[in-house]
Amino acid sequence: MASLDILPRRELGIRDPKLFGHFLEHFHRQIYGGIVDPQSRFSDEHGFRQDVLKALQNIRVPIIRWPGGCFVSAYPWKDGIGKHRTPYFDKAWRVEEPNLFGTDEFIAYCRLVGAEPYICTNAGTGTAEDMSDWVEYCNLPSGGKWAKRRIENGYPAPHNVKYWSIGNENWGYWEMGAKDIGEWGRFVRESAKMMKRVDPSIELVAASISDLDWNLDLLRQAGKYLDWIAIHSYWDLLAQENNLSDYETCMAYTMDIEEPILKTKYILGALGFLGKIRIAYDEWNLRGWHHPHIDSAEEDYLTPRDKNDINASYTMADAVFSACFLNQCLKHSDVVGMANFSPTVNTRGMIYTHPEGIVLRSTYFVYELYTRHLGDIIVDAWMSENRTFDVTKNGQMVHVPVLDAIATRRSGDPALRIAMVNRHPDQPEAVSIHPGSAVQFSTATLYSVIGDSKDAYNDIGQQQVRIVEQPVQWNPQNRLDVELLPHSVNVLVIK
Repeated sequence: MASLDILPRRELGIRDPKLFGHFLEHFHRQIYGGIVDPQSRFSDEHGFRQDVLKALQNIRVPIIRWPGGCFVSAYPWKDGIGKHRTPYFDKAWRVEEPNLFGTDEFIAYCRLVGAEPYICTNAGTGTAEDMSDWVEYCNLPSGGKWAKRRIENGYPAPHNVKYWSIGNENWGYWEMGAKDIGEWGRFVRESAKMMKRVDPSIELVAASISDLDWNLDLLRQAGKYLDWIAIHSYWDLLAQENNLSDYETCMAYTMDIEEPILKTKYILGALGFLGKIRIAYDEWNLRGWHHPHIDSAEEDYLTPRDKNDINASYTMADAVFSACFLNQCLKHSDVVGMANFSPTVNTRGMIYTHPEGIVLRSTYFVYELYTRHLGDIIVDAWMSENRTFDVTKNGQMVHVPVLDAIATRRSGDPALRIAMVNRHPDQPEAVSIHPGSAVQFSTATLYSVIGDSKDAYNDIGQQQVRIVEQPVQWNPQNRLDVELLPHSVNVLVIK
């Protein structure tokens, strides 16, 4: 039996609510046909699907990043405001963008969800002036051309957007207007100067990667203007071939989650920015998006994108991996302050829309579990006697620990809230929990995301993944012995 010891009064960090953030991009059916669908019987007078909106409110989404992603690196934001919108050809995804959902609509949607808007700016084809104009449009009360334009458009009060990113993956060759190391730091510096001259209170993120050379130049040139640097990760890369990794391989991928966090943290520390600049993991998912033939003149590049929306793709592997990812962010909450699941709706999202309603995919329930039952204070806990199982990944043997756990409390509440993941594909795992003697506990409840099998998934008319709860009894030795089902995500609340 594995053992989890906890010191409830030894606090290791405070979790930022933005760790449970989300991301929307103008790709396939995320915006149009996703959160916006004027033809749907579920939509309100603004075209917002109310079933999607309620599902996002239910998991208490704290922040939403928009409009990209690769899309933003050639996005002319000024054409997406006002009464008269002109469609244009989006060169990132090679489709016509109708331009009906722009800045004001995004902010209105965030307010309905109850989330902070987080705008990622065009650092590809855009300029520092374009970015600072965008801040002016959103945040200046009245002065300036673009603040006046916002007022003319029917928004007399400023939108007060606090979080802004300079660029998206501009280090990547695939990005419109990609930059090299030498030019990126200077570009970010000049853009940040102008944006913060418009509104010094905003928090600025710069597109980055867990790479020493990239960050040396970026932070030396622009570090004093930045509040965050952004990193992205997709572990099961599926851009060209939609051959999804099996459950066991995905569990091996969980062993790779911590490395980019640590590399970026060490770079910040080496350059003197630890405690001053935090990490925004503002795009992440187990599964990469499928978009083959994007540069082809002959092959179909649109129809294959529908494969992203095969609900059978999203199994307990996605749920368990996502819980392990969130646990690592909680563990490193001293430096990771934001994480945005990519994307929110359709594609690889946790919500799937169809004409008769929505499907909540497996990962949705992890967010429901964590946002409802975990605490904001990370407390000291350690696992002993945690057995492993072996997985072959890319020809190499990986020893995967069966259990992954992190312990939390809420401010002003002595109750312990412990996230525990059983990665094992088909075996339950018993764990003995020792909550310490400093606090007297009386009752305990186990909330679990479970599936009928490791490959269980939800679909239209099919519910194989769900949340269950059960009481847990103390044993005579003043400890809790809990059996965790295979391929399950759990939160134990001890009051």
